[in-house]
Amino acid sequence: MIGKLKGTIDEIGDDYVLVDVHGVCYEAFCSSRTLSRLNVGEAVILFIETYVREDQLKLFGFVSALEREWFGLLQSVQGVGSKVALAVLSTLTPGELANAIALQDRTVVSRAPGVGPKVAVRIVTELKNKAPAFAGEAAANIGFKQELGEGVASAPVSDAVSALNNLGYSRDQAANAVAAAMKTAGEGADSAKLIRFGLKELAR
Repeated sequence: MIGKLKGTIDEIGDDYVLVDVHGVCYEAFCSSRTLSRLNVGEAVILFIETYVREDQLKLFGFVSALEREWFGLLQSVQGVGSKVALAVLSTLTPGELANAIALQDRTVVSRAPGVGPKVAVRIVTELKNKAPAFAGEAAANIGFKQELGEGVASAPVSDAVSALNNLGYSRDQAANAVAAAMKTAGEGADSAKLIRFGLKELAR
């Protein structure tokens, strides 16, 4: 099993990269987000997921271990294979994906090519209990967002997030703003106060 490649970028294709490791070039399939961060001739470290089948051996490369973990996690969902998992990771960062799952926001997940409404629902439903452990930089507010996603957040909080959402902000942006507003306004603040403080956060 290959867990990591450390070498130089030899070639970048539409969905793959060739990494030269001491004269041996390894082909690793990557998300478009990963490919956009690589340049030919530069040194690189890729975290590798190795797929071994009867008729093929494939390497999938990621710039972070967290992205690699999400690649495997996504494929634990029925109907999600390596192609769809890469499409999701091309569209969303691990943090954005964790937030979308916590908020049960299937619309965000379905932005990825090849992810229809049914698959998006399965992703946010089946992974909702696993998202916190793989939230990365999004970990700070993940519990708060799960409460919103599960509909158990307090009425003022839910109303404030909904109001900011209706003003054109994404559900994730609105949730982050209200979470910050609660720290300033206090846990017992009414929705009007949370909206006001939330808008201040969004204006920064």
